[in-house]
Amino acid sequence: MKILQRGFNYSQDGPGNRLVYHLQGCNFACRWCSNADSIPRENPAAKDCSVDEIFDEIMRSRMMFFDGGGVTFTGGEVCVQSDELIELLKLLKQNGIHTTIETNCSLPEVREVARYVDYLIADFKHYDSEIHQKWIGLPNDSVKENIAYFLESGRQIHIRIPVIHKINDEPEGFAKFFSRFDSSNAVFEFLAYHEFGKDKWKGRYQIEDGFVTPDTIKNFDETFKKYGLKTVRT
Repeated sequence: MKILQRGFNYSQDGPGNRLVYHLQGCNFACRWCSNADSIPRENPAAKDCSVDEIFDEIMRSRMMFFDGGGVTFTGGEVCVQSDELIELLKLLKQNGIHTTIETNCSLPEVREVARYVDYLIADFKHYDSEIHQKWIGLPNDSVKENIAYFLESGRQIHIRIPVIHKINDEPEGFAKFFSRFDSSNAVFEFLAYHEFGKDKWKGRYQIEDGFVTPDTIKNFDETFKKYGLKTVRT
């Protein structure tokens, strides 16, 4: 597996204290990505690790998985390395380690990967496919199909919407899309735009005036609740 970076954080990438692995490679190219160095499939900064090496590291770290914590795989896009990830997730499941993935939910492999995941986080950039294509580089048909699949299956899912001024800062379309499904096992989180990863784009950063106000995030929260959708903050 190609690992760009690893480190601990608390409750931001799943419940409790978690060891978070950022996997190299992504099929999306979101213009605001804070981990632009994780987009290429190949990166000299990424370390090649075997499944056994990562498993051993996780098992040595398990004393740090307090408050319901565990291990989280994010990206890049985790399903780019689905074969190795599934092998690792099976080992972790057999040993009682709580697992989380964060995914853009666009690849067909996500359904198989999610079978071995305790907590699923899915990013949803835009409900409109043309706008999605403009800012991400691909349409969103498969994203909507996979998220619909998880919602209709009744499994737990945590859906994150990055909110960017003039791109996707109107909540009504999002809420209407999700209100079509049974969302009783879903929660929704709104992430205000930031520029923490701007320097990683090496002069190619294209978002201007992307910041949103607290009132915009409040509007998302209130609109989703109006449609009977449960919201959270982490």
